[in-house]
Amino acid sequence: MPFTIERVTLRQIKMPLVHFFETSFGRTYERHMVLVEVHGEGLSGWGEVTAGENPFYNEEWTESAWRIVRDYAAPRIVNHPLDSAHGVSPRTAHIRGHNMARGGLEAAVWDLEARRNNLPLWQHIGGGARREIPCGVSIGIQDSVAQLLDKIETELNAGYQRIKIKIKPGWDVDVIREVRKKFPNILLMGDANSAYTLADIDRLKALDEFNLMMLEQPLAHDEIIDHVQLQAALKTPICLDECLRNAHQAEQAIRMNACRIINIKLGRVGGFSEAKKLHDVAQAHGIPVWCGGMLEAGIGRAHNVALASLPNFTLPGDVSASKRYWKRDIIEPWVETSPAGTITLRDEPGFGYAIDHDFLKSITIREEAVA
Repeated sequence: MPFTIERVTLRQIKMPLVHFFETSFGRTYERHMVLVEVHGEGLSGWGEVTAGENPFYNEEWTESAWRIVRDYAAPRIVNHPLDSAHGVSPRTAHIRGHNMARGGLEAAVWDLEARRNNLPLWQHIGGGARREIPCGVSIGIQDSVAQLLDKIETELNAGYQRIKIKIKPGWDVDVIREVRKKFPNILLMGDANSAYTLADIDRLKALDEFNLMMLEQPLAHDEIIDHVQLQAALKTPICLDECLRNAHQAEQAIRMNACRIINIKLGRVGGFSEAKKLHDVAQAHGIPVWCGGMLEAGIGRAHNVALASLPNFTLPGDVSASKRYWKRDIIEPWVETSPAGTITLRDEPGFGYAIDHDFLKSITIREEAVA
């Protein structure tokens, strides 16, 4: 049955990280996130915009996301009957780019529709291929190799099944060599966040000796063709992230042999509708996928858990426990991992967790409604 979104509420929250997180384009000490709450038929659905504080991962950042949702995306769905959550994406498709802003709104509508149908979100999107989601961790660039090794050991002792380390020129071959000396048999991958060019091909080929699961997004954020040349030169599988914004681009990359693995991030591709399409394209071509993370708070983390239950998410993703990042999360209970490094799907309607409204109110720095 059609339903109508009567109001959209935006909240910007500020949450300090337990420990700084550094990638090839800088350090993050706290997150400024935009939460989207959609209201209809006496119910609320929640989404999280996964954009960073600065336009470094892609063109989006907190302020742009706020304005895109408030001024462009939300007015396109408020008081417009929707046959289903699938209808959000085509109604906002005229907005060029800004997938994270659009995706946060779309995810909220999927959550509302799941609650309306009294279904857990993972079931509503067609997931449930596994009830235990295998988890890995992403470890940022550290102040020293010794600090990195200590962090890896801590995460392995916590049960995580795969370790991803951020790399950049000068923090790559020698660092991974030390990691492999201490941990010769762990599932290990490197994530470059577009820090290299084809001029670095010999340095990247040197990573082949370390038996990495994959090398994630080594070249530019908008580059597919150069990845074809690089993958042909490497034994290590390339995983594409930033440069795949939709299922069509993923199919192009697969046809050209630009990668052998794909990271699907809900925000990067604009929400569940496109994420499911990309998942299906990869599955049809025998390309495994995994769920990437963007330092989400509990709402975005719970959405990632649901996404990762789709059948082709066969590799451990960056879906880890709340306590790795936050002293206090905005959901109850927090997302937790088992000693075996898994997260169990929850059967409550929607994304499966309650909102800690008192804490949410205390960290909200602005709020605005679109009706």
